[in-house]
Amino acid sequence: MAEFFAMGGYAAYVWPAYGLAALVMVGLLVATLKGLRGAETTLKALEGSRPARRRPRPKDSKGQAAAPSAAEVSEG
Repeated sequence: MAEFFAMGGYAAYVWPAYGLAALVMVGLLVATLKGLRGAETTLKALEGSRPARRRPRPKDSKGQAAAPSAAEVSEG
C-alpha cells in the first residue's frame, strides 16, 4: 500500500495535482449552485411581476372560439 501512495517516487507531483483538481471541481460546483440559486430568484421575481396568463379557448371545427364551459363561467 505504501508503494501505491509513493507513486513510484512521483508522489510529490501526483498528490498535489489530485488535490488541485479536486479543489477546482469543488469550486465549480459551488459556482454552479450559486448561479442556479440566482437564476431561480430572478425567475421567481419575473414570474411574480407579471399577471397570470389565461389559456386561450380551444377552437371548434369552424375555427371559432368555443363557448366557455360551466367551470370557466363559475370561476370568473
